[in-house]
Amino acid sequence: LYIIVAMVSTKLTNEYILDSQEIEIIWTVLPAVILILIALPSLRILYLMDEINDPHLTIKAMGHQWYWSYEYTDYEDLGFDSYMIPTQDLAPGQFRLLEADHRMVVPVESPIRILISAEDVLHSWAVPALGIKMDAVRA
Repeated sequence: LYIIVAMVSTKLTNEYILDSQEIEIIWTVLPAVILILIALPSLRILYLMDEINDPHLTIKAMGHQWYWSYEYTDYEDLGFDSYMIPTQDLAPGQFRLLEADHRMVVPVESPIRILISAEDVLHSWAVPALGIKMDAVRA
């Protein structure tokens, strides 16, 4: 605060510095307008990419504490629970915390919809090989 007051009240000012309000407004407003023009179509495309029209299969994944339950909603009574394999039961080459006793099976080259939610706490559903990760929150 002292430095600001000292700079404003000093008699030593540069006479050759010119103020240009117009240029300052232009270089502030023009980039903001350009960013808005880029952002609006991008957000629309991002939203449309998340939509899946006419999926061949819909799977409901529900996160519970220590396991996941899967329901294939297009079929009656097709669902199962998937528990993590305990560390002492892992085979050589299997990854701790990534292996499950029952894996979710999906068709190849078919559009699918996965509805992810949580029963109790926050969960993270991921397929690391495909670079997919979704956070499941309690609905």
